[in-house]
Amino acid sequence: MNQVTLNVIGMSCGHCVHAVEGAMQRIGVEGKVDLEAGTVQVVFDERSVTLEQVKEAIESQGYDIV
Repeated sequence: MNQVTLNVIGMSCGHCVHAVEGAMQRIGVEGKVDLEAGTVQVVFDERSVTLEQVKEAIESQGYDIV
């Protein structure tokens, strides 16, 4: 299992948390949003999901990763 912390721009409320964490669940990844820090802690299995797919899932919700 890989663990990565991604810096995400644009998250500001509970809806943002729900959108990002929901997108992670849909691709089989564990994601935990920290609104104050502007980060998403992601745990994923590289054999099933790539880091690029994780980033695309977050970006598909309208947020930018830096």
